[in-house]
Amino acid sequence: MDSTGMDSPDLAYDVFSKSCPSRGTLEHVTGRWGALTLGALHEGSFRFNELRRRVDGVSEKMLSQTLHALERDGLVHRDAQPTNPPRVDYELTPLGREVAERLLTLIRFVEGRMDDVLVSRERYDETRGGL
Repeated sequence: MDSTGMDSPDLAYDVFSKSCPSRGTLEHVTGRWGALTLGALHEGSFRFNELRRRVDGVSEKMLSQTLHALERDGLVHRDAQPTNPPRVDYELTPLGREVAERLLTLIRFVEGRMDDVLVSRERYDETRGGL
């Protein structure tokens, strides 16, 4: 049994190794736009511009790059309809949904502890002269 109390086979991947392919996926998932995109898609299917509005602040280029990376990793499904104009919808795959649920747990935890974080930032800034 591992530290979570679950049986786990020896891991074939080691994210701490610079050559491990899991490191790239971790970067895609935990980067600012990846985490926010996965979190938004957990709410349901979105068209590109709907998703861009939901993930406030992301540029068209960054969202496009993020979606391509997440699709390549098997976390997002892109559904292009042959209509005029073309309709493209994005949604989570089952693996993407599982990843998003774990991310949302972390996101909600951080949101719930922001008062503590803001107090710490203020204390730090007062003693260190700010950023």
